[in-house]
Amino acid sequence: MVGKYKVITLCGSTRFKDEFMEVQKKLTLEGNIVISVGLFGHSGDNEVWTEGTKEMLDDMHKRKIDMADEIFVINVGGYIGSSTSSEIKYAEDTGKLVNYLEEV
Repeated sequence: MVGKYKVITLCGSTRFKDEFMEVQKKLTLEGNIVISVGLFGHSGDNEVWTEGTKEMLDDMHKRKIDMADEIFVINVGGYIGSSTSSEIKYAEDTGKLVNYLEEV
């Protein structure tokens, strides 16, 4: 918590950019501080695929999880890829609450 606000980090495939934006808006309006991804590699931000960048972003996202009270997984159609699976495991291992867009 920061002040009276819960901090939530969004996780999920960057192919779901529209859903990331919708969830970010909804959670913010509910009174949460929302941390999201910086780039949407699967939605056109091709800089992600330059050498070393994806690894840096993956590590950075784990630091975003460190800063959060919980994570919110954007799992459209039940899809959870390997990076997101790793983030869920990391969140669970560090005692963070994990919530999902769609029931698992």
